[in-house]
Amino acid sequence: MIITDTHTHLYSEAFDEDRDEMISRAIEQGVTRFFIPAIDSTYTEAMLQLEKDYPENMFLMSGLHPTHVKDNYKDELEHVEHMLANHKFYAVGEIGIDLYWDKSTLEIQKAAFKHQIQLAKKYKLPIVIHCREAFGEVFEVLESEKGDDLFGVFHCFTGSLEQAHQAISYNMKLGIGGVSTFKNGKIDQFLNEIDLKHIVLETDAPYLAPVPFRGKRNESAYILKVLEKLSGIYNVSEEKLAEITTANSKAIFKI
Repeated sequence: MIITDTHTHLYSEAFDEDRDEMISRAIEQGVTRFFIPAIDSTYTEAMLQLEKDYPENMFLMSGLHPTHVKDNYKDELEHVEHMLANHKFYAVGEIGIDLYWDKSTLEIQKAAFKHQIQLAKKYKLPIVIHCREAFGEVFEVLESEKGDDLFGVFHCFTGSLEQAHQAISYNMKLGIGGVSTFKNGKIDQFLNEIDLKHIVLETDAPYLAPVPFRGKRNESAYILKVLEKLSGIYNVSEEKLAEITTANSKAIFKI
């Protein structure tokens, strides 16, 4: 059984003391494909080291995270473009809009999001979207960029059924992780109305650990709890669910 974690920050400082052991735990349990989203230029070296250490397992993205869109964002976007031009990446991400932490940067967040979508189109890559308290704003940008060359993953999807269908209409898969196991997560109430062909699995490690690890450090091996939850929701075996969601990830990331 091959399981794909489409979103995991394995370079995070949270793993500095046991990174190799944590990755080994995941691989031993069948999680052998890890897609690594970027945050900003300060993490680039650590991401490249991960790829060097695990060349068969790590698939990197390049991008500027919306919470890191600051006054220097144009310099950061130049770094993203430089990396895309000089290294193999599998997506532009994670990118998007986050209005939970700072609403004052909305306009430059939108500008950075739009610019990075255009970079993804230039390099024929998928995008991986971060959206927090900003569905309307994210959909506004996606609407302006929609087309056959716009596709990707709506990471950590926590919206409504209607918003799920809207995301899918822009050629997005829904990234489903630990939130699906939360009592107040809500998405578990309608996920079975979304065809499995639109779903990929993720952890967002070290964040958003699934039940029974909620509140603790998340790690990629915990994706098995997400797999277990979705197996019940869709009434299919965990093996079949892993097969379908890995195939979906291959359709998006082309590997």
